[in-house]
Amino acid sequence: MDQTSAADCGILISVKTRYLDKQSDLLTNNHAFSYTINIQNNRSDTVQLLHRHWVITDQNNKIEEVQGKGVVGQQPFIKPGESYQYSSGTLINSRIGDMKGSYTMQAGNGENFEAEIPLFVLATPNMLH
Repeated sequence: MDQTSAADCGILISVKTRYLDKQSDLLTNNHAFSYTINIQNNRSDTVQLLHRHWVITDQNNKIEEVQGKGVVGQQPFIKPGESYQYSSGTLINSRIGDMKGSYTMQAGNGENFEAEIPLFVLATPNMLH
């Protein structure tokens, strides 16, 4: 499933999700998903991704917040007109859930700003038609 957000801050974030059947366990209701994030810098200055903040909600309204430095161990610099892509994953205890969040970015002038990550759905195959 592809989802994209056009942010006012000049950062375009798109998301692709995939259900990981082999890493999921239906008996314990643990469902694994991978997501690939593409961060496009449409600004006129280089930005650096400093921190991430995720809000992960499952079908039972269990909310998990994840915060930390960078993404996948990196705090990448993204030049004007370029993009940065990475993949990660999460585990939820229902067949459907969602994620949203934000990245704290630093502009070329040293000013920090938030780039919103659009809400995207995590769903096992055949859950959404």
